[in-house]
Amino acid sequence: MPAAPAPASSTGKPAGRIRQKNEKAIIAAAEVEFARHGYKGTSMNSIAQAVGLPKANLHYYFSSKQGLYAAVLDNILCQWENALDSMTAADDPAEALSRYIRAKVEFSRSQPLASRIFAMEVIGGGQQLAAHYNQNYREWFESRTAVFQAWIDAGKMAPVEPAHLLFLLWSSTQHYADFASQICLYTGKSSLKKADFESAADNLERIILGGLGLTPPARS
Repeated sequence: MPAAPAPASSTGKPAGRIRQKNEKAIIAAAEVEFARHGYKGTSMNSIAQAVGLPKANLHYYFSSKQGLYAAVLDNILCQWENALDSMTAADDPAEALSRYIRAKVEFSRSQPLASRIFAMEVIGGGQQLAAHYNQNYREWFESRTAVFQAWIDAGKMAPVEPAHLLFLLWSSTQHYADFASQICLYTGKSSLKKADFESAADNLERIILGGLGLTPPARS
């Protein structure tokens, strides 16, 4: 359903809850447009039409295409990063990595366009990601790889380079969104179904955890 213009509060700004709802609808519509046409091929007008708002109203929420694109990227990264945020050195690595692999594969299944936008941005040089990948992000990245190193130091898993393990986790799980058409060509499928993603998660879990000397957790 098209997003409606948010009513103004006494400060002239939309009410918080309604603003969040409309921003979410705009970001969802923008995600589709950016995935289809890329950053350069997408216009604010096409996004406004997709979400059912006058272009002037769209600019009320996002003043520029670059700002809206940055919001789309930030939304993608926040969801990916949240799946890692709760991981600690006290966790069982097999359990924690299994949960993360399955969460990321499910993200590829449920939100493939988000993954493809990110892939296109990186392939294009990642200029719009520069604001996100600042010192705070590097510190966050180091805190996540430090968890892997703590597991290694405690003898809980095989010694590997933590950064490369994280790169592998990202790339292998996102492959099933970014290269779904290639997988379909090789397998003769018209599209990937939920069972295909579940099978992918099972195999990634066995391959990655096995390479780390870990036994995948029992599943009911």
